[in-house]
Amino acid sequence: MGDDRDPEKGNAHRSCRRRPPSAEERAGLIVVKVGGSLFDLPDLASRLRLWLDELPPCGVLLVPGGGRLADVIRSFDAQHGLGESLAHELALGAMSLNARLLAALLSPQASLVNSWSVCPAPWRQGKVGVADALCFLQANREEEDGLPHSWGVTSDSIAAHLALRGKAAQLILLKSITIPEHWHWTEAARRGYVDDYFVSAVRRLDEESYPRCLVRAVNFREWRPSGKGDGLSTVKERTPLVG
Repeated sequence: MGDDRDPEKGNAHRSCRRRPPSAEERAGLIVVKVGGSLFDLPDLASRLRLWLDELPPCGVLLVPGGGRLADVIRSFDAQHGLGESLAHELALGAMSLNARLLAALLSPQASLVNSWSVCPAPWRQGKVGVADALCFLQANREEEDGLPHSWGVTSDSIAAHLALRGKAAQLILLKSITIPEHWHWTEAARRGYVDDYFVSAVRRLDEESYPRCLVRAVNFREWRPSGKGDGLSTVKERTPLVG
């Protein structure tokens, strides 16, 4: 993609221009799944900073996917028959490692968080939280209620689950592919664009969240700054219900 893949060429360590949100704004939580496939972008940090700059002041929780690390665990499971429970925990460990990496890449404007109780502190400072999925769920065992321990549950569904528990206003999936706006999530799951459990997770999110949590998807490889201040220049609202 050449220079187009570096929207902030030569300034990779610029901090996010985010002011600390007010208490009311922090209540408008945005949960953002950062796809593990995006970690091979050489300009991931600078691109993500620009994207975060365009979000409104609010609490932001980033949920990194496991990416290639999770693929290795999937391969080991196929070879050695690890079992769904162990494979699930190891995949959460892959997300945990990527969380530490992402927090380091976005430093000092991001903080690693391992439970809901520690999230308000970085948000008050205008920082984003990066969820350590393994520690987060271990510290909040009730968060895992209803989440199957299987390969049908990946960071897509975990992010949706955290959006539900955190009463998020928005759930945004940053991915390497475009999900056509007219598709229901059932079709996206059938094509492998989201995980198998995501349909159930989003249905529950739609049924139990009030006001309704908006669920959106962005092809982050194609995203470009818009200057509109919403971080969603290439995003269209998607129907969270399933057909």
